[in-house]
Amino acid sequence: MKSARHKTKDAQLAEFERKDLGDDLKKSGQGAVIKPRTRQRLTSIFLDPSLIAQLRTKAERRGMRYQSLLKMIVYEHLNEY
Repeated sequence: MKSARHKTKDAQLAEFERKDLGDDLKKSGQGAVIKPRTRQRLTSIFLDPSLIAQLRTKAERRGMRYQSLLKMIVYEHLNEY
């Protein structure tokens, strides 16, 4: 039998997976979007967890975050396609 706490967690997880938190963040006043000063655009992609793990490992060796490494890879290799 599932506890009430477990049901709440499942509901929160489902809401998060739907990416339906915008209004909740606005109402709470706790979320803030920090826009870079350069003309960059926020984007989202789905990546396999094993790919993210490889990116994290390689990025850690270089002293950077995996998102930065991914951006670097895209920038350097875009013209190959």
